[in-house]
Order: sequence, then C-alpha cells, then structure tokens
Amino acid sequence: MRSPANPASSPLGRRGIRIRRLRLVGPERHYQVDFVDSEAGHLNSLSVIAGAFSTGKSTVLEFIDYCLGAGDYPRHPEVIAKVLHAFVELELSGMPYVIERGLGDQSSHVFLRPGRLDDGAGPPVERRPIKPPGSPDSLSSLLLMHCGLEGVQLREAPTQANSGTDPLSFRDLMGLCFLPNERVASKSLLFETQHMKALKLRQVVDVVFDVHDDRAVDLGQRIKDLETRLARARVAYEAAQQIVGEQRLGGRMELEMARDRAAEELTIVAREQEAIDLRVAAAAGFAEAQRRRHQAAAEETRRAEAMLRDRETQLRRMVPLRAQYAADVAKLTMLTEAHQLFDPLQIKACPACLSTLGRTIEVEDGACGLCHTPVADATGTLTLGDVAPPALSEQNGAINGTAPGPSGGNGALPDVDSSLSPFDVSTELRATKARLAELTRFVNDLDADVRRLRPLVEAARTAEQRAAAEVDHATARAISPYLAERDALARRRQDATAAAQLAATGLQMVSSLERRANDVLRLDTSVKALREELATAGRDRTDRAAIIRTISDRFAAILADWRYPKLSGARLNDDLVPFVRDLRYTSASSGGRTLISLAWILAIFEVSWESGGSHPGFLFLDSPQKNLGQTGERDAEFADTVTIADFYKHLHTWLTGRGAGAQIIIVDNAPPAEVESDVVVRYSGRADQPPYGLIDDAIA
Repeated sequence: MRSPANPASSPLGRRGIRIRRLRLVGPERHYQVDFVDSEAGHLNSLSVIAGAFSTGKSTVLEFIDYCLGAGDYPRHPEVIAKVLHAFVELELSGMPYVIERGLGDQSSHVFLRPGRLDDGAGPPVERRPIKPPGSPDSLSSLLLMHCGLEGVQLREAPTQANSGTDPLSFRDLMGLCFLPNERVASKSLLFETQHMKALKLRQVVDVVFDVHDDRAVDLGQRIKDLETRLARARVAYEAAQQIVGEQRLGGRMELEMARDRAAEELTIVAREQEAIDLRVAAAAGFAEAQRRRHQAAAEETRRAEAMLRDRETQLRRMVPLRAQYAADVAKLTMLTEAHQLFDPLQIKACPACLSTLGRTIEVEDGACGLCHTPVADATGTLTLGDVAPPALSEQNGAINGTAPGPSGGNGALPDVDSSLSPFDVSTELRATKARLAELTRFVNDLDADVRRLRPLVEAARTAEQRAAAEVDHATARAISPYLAERDALARRRQDATAAAQLAATGLQMVSSLERRANDVLRLDTSVKALREELATAGRDRTDRAAIIRTISDRFAAILADWRYPKLSGARLNDDLVPFVRDLRYTSASSGGRTLISLAWILAIFEVSWESGGSHPGFLFLDSPQKNLGQTGERDAEFADTVTIADFYKHLHTWLTGRGAGAQIIIVDNAPPAEVESDVVVRYSGRADQPPYGLIDDAIA
C-alpha cells in the first residue's frame, strides 16, 4: 500500500480531482452553483445543496457527472428548454481547468482548457472524446492520469490466467465517488443484479488500494504504454518549441509585459481622445448661432421638398383621371347625336307580302296609312318605332310569341323592342361635363402650385448650403489644429491594438507549449513512480485481506458513531458485501439500508484517502435522510433513534482531521441547523422566495 500522501507533495499540487463550480449556459442566461467559499476563496471541504423537492438539487450532481463523462444528462423539461451547454470548473492535481460539454448532438466530446470559468482569452481549447475511454486522448484517460490510474487494465475473467482485458474507465471509478438516490437504501448496492458491473466494482476497489492481482505484470504494461506516450509527447513538445522559437515571440514574462504596455497605452489614448473631444467642443461653442441657422434652413428645405412632392404626386394622379372624364363626355355626346347622324328606319316594303310600296307611309286622318290603326299625337311621315303600339290583349291560341292583330285576325306583327326608342342621356352628360370642369380647375391649380414651389425649393436648398458653409467657415479655423492630434491618436490606438493582439497570440502559443511541457513532465513523473513501484512490488505488497479488514472496521465504527440501533456483527466480507447483525444488508429495513449504504461508501472513501490510495478525492451523496423521517417513506425504528446531526458530525470530524483536503458534496432536503454554514445553495420551491430552483426562472 502507498504511504499516506500530503496533498502538497504532488509535483503539480493537490492530488486527485476537486469540483469548484458548475455553470449551465442557455440561450438567454446561465445558472451556477459554487463550491468555493466566496469570502476566503478556498474550496469547501463539505458542501450541502438544500431545498424542497423537485427543485434541481440532484440535477446539480448529475450535470457534474455528465461533464465527467456520464452517458446522459438530466432531461427535465425546464433543462431542455433553458440549457445548451454545461461547464464544470475543477482542479486536476491542484491546477484549475474548465470542462465544457454540450447537450444533444454535441455530447460525444468535451472541450478542456486550463484556467477558471471567468478567465478571458486564455490557452487554446483542447477537444477530447468521451469514447472509447481507453484512448490516450479521451477524457477518461486524462482524469485517470490525475488519479494515478492511467493505463490500468481490468481482466474480463479474473480467475482465468489467459483472460482478455479492458482498460479501466473513469466511469468505473465513479461507482466509488457517487452514491445517487437510487443506490441509497437499495438492495443492489454492489450492482448484484449486473454481473459485469459488480465484478468491475470489486476490481476497482482492488485497483484503488493497489492490491489487484498480477500487479507486477500490470505495472510493466502500464510503464510500457506510458513510455510510448512519453516519447510521442516529447516529439510534439520539441516540434511546438521549434515553431514558437521561429516566431521570435520571447518568453512569457516579455509577452505579459508587452500585453500590459499595450493595455496601458490604449487607456492613455482613450483619456487623451476624451480630452481632445472636450477641447474641440469648447473651441467650437461660439458657432452655435450658425449651427441653429443651418438647422432652421435644413428644416425649411425639408418642408418645401415635402410639399413639392405632395403636389407633384397629386398632379400625376389627377391628369389620367381628367382624360378619362373627357373620354366619357365624348362618348355621351356621340350617343345623343346618333339619331341625327343616321337615317331613320322607314318602311319600304309591305310587311305582309313583302311587295315594294310605291309611297311613303304617313298618318292619314289620324290613322296609320298602312294598317289604318288610329295614331294619337302623330302627324307626317311615320318611321319604325316613332309611335308605341297599343297594348295587345292576349288571345287564345297565341303560338311562338305571336298574337292576333288589333283587328282580331290571325296575322301577326312582331313585338316592338322598346330599346329602339330614343335614349335621353342629357342628364348624365351634364353631370360628367361638370365633374370634368372641376377636375380641370383642380389640375390647373396643382400645376400652378408645382411651378410656384419649384423655385422655392431651390431657394431653400441654396440657403441650407449657404448656412452649412457658414458653419464650416466659422469652425474650420478653431477645429483644424485638433485634426492632426486626432490622427496621431488613431495611429497610436491602432499600434497598441496590434501589439495587444500580437502579445495575446504569443501568450496562447506559449501556454500551449507549457501545456505540452507539463504533459511531458507528468508522464515522466508517472513512469518514474511506476518504475519505483515495480522495483518494490515483490517486497511491500499489501495484503488484500488486511485492506478488507481495515475497511470493515471503519464501516462498523461509522455505524457505531451514528448510533445504529442494536448494532452487532457489522462487517464486510471478502467481496465487500456489508453485513449488520450478522445478516446481509438486504435483510435490513429501509432506514437501516440507508445508513449501511452511506457507511459502506464512506468507509472505502476514508480509508483510501488516509492510506494514499488512488481515489479521486471527492464524494457525492444524494439524499442521506432517505427513509429516516425527512423524505419519502419513514422507517419508524431508525427515524426515532438516529439523528441526521450524527451523520454530519462524523463528516465534520473526519474532514477537519484525517480527511483534510478531501471534498464531499451532499444533496439534502432538510439539513440540520448545525450545518447551515455548509449550505452553498438552498432552493425554496416558491416563486416569492428566490432562488426557486436550479433553473430559477422556470417557476411552476
């Protein structure tokens, strides 16, 4: 077993992984949870997320797990509507990093960059895939490297010497780092219903405590793999170093000084520009009267142009209308004079026998000269349609539109069409001529207005130009001396901006080179450490049974510390299965299983941390009061005898003692008052008491 490690003893700082901040970014705003003391600025060893049901407490842990490579993210409606990307700021071996992972189609990879969430332009972003986890470029390999477990292989069948192997994944390690709500009080704490997952969990515990089988062979293979990666990293570093050297950018200190000088120059230029603007405004103040005259002239020009446009538009519309009315007058006049322009229709043949008549049909003695029918109010020559025929009485036997004549015979005269009578259009003609005259007067008035306004518009434009020239002439002598200063300032601003951009680019390249150098140093350190382990592998091999006994004793001590009712026979067997009262944990009540599952994962976490194991150094616990009286079902035996204050008291005691440097994050609906100072956020679930929840603007 490794000796207990001091967090500061790592060559790159505190060992393992710590979570500093979660930020969810959406199209409109972002949502954030901090695990850093806002006053002191250091990481909280214990952080509690408190609040009502269904407010997003567990979602915080699930999103952190998602950014660490989990297969899926919380799919609550408010999350899908409000969140596009998840960011986690964390420490890897004491160095700050930011992991970004998108939701949906962008979830197959993460973006990693050194620095804090609120840092500006920094080192270049590194893209790392989620799968396959065994790839040297994957997120899993990076996280395992900071736990000292990169390159570890797990046998598919541990009892068979020729068994195939799978690379250890960080997802396998999360079974010891995250106890979600569904595993708390579960009867499948060790994934008993999933054979391969349960097998991997036991292997992961052996790996974390460095007591797995074939350790020497595994160390040799890991050394070989890391040496190959170290050789590639050195080649990449040398190539990058050559490129940076050819650019003649200088070192980090020189670039930072150049960036600071450029920023200072930009600040000075901005102040001088503001001073010049004030001086120009003061120097040009005497021309205020000229400017007002110019503004008045410009306003007069706009009014005159608007009036001219209005008259011209109306004129364009009225001229075609006047032409239409003139055409209507001509048509009506022609209709009125038509009966005078054409010969009247006269009877030339007998309508009965069609023989040519030798005379003109006239009114003779008050009767028609052809049919001798009396004709009232008619004299002289008759034409067809001059006299309306008398009403014809209907006769029986009328066929095909004919009727007996006035004499009562069967000879038929065709009905006379009333449309052949003269049509009087004099009224319509007079009205049309009147409207045409009105339109003509209106058009003439518009034309006169257009001819009158055009010179006025030209005069207004000339006056505006004259006023503008007066303003220019009055201010040119006062402003001209400042133009050269403004041009000089513009050149200085341009030069400073270019220098700042060059320095920023150089710093990015230097940061990339430093990252590659750190990769080389980290790999070289890992190879040396593994070689030392290999050299002593046969001499100081830790007994697995001793490790199990240590974890088992801690498990029993934790339950005793929590005053587990009627505690006896508390232990872990060789497969890490917990027993209480000499019964398998699945036989315990719901409240008892809650305490057993918490004590089980805490025992492994605490012993690993204290012994310098390869545990990442953080632990997530969801709903520690499940079945204990505060949430959901209530186990009366445990709710009446076990207080949650004992649970938190144990955590405080350990974290301030042998667990110093570790991190525990807990989701709890109703934490006791004793841990109020550890609550990093409390969701109310009420619109009138913000924050409502993690997505605080999604209020039901």
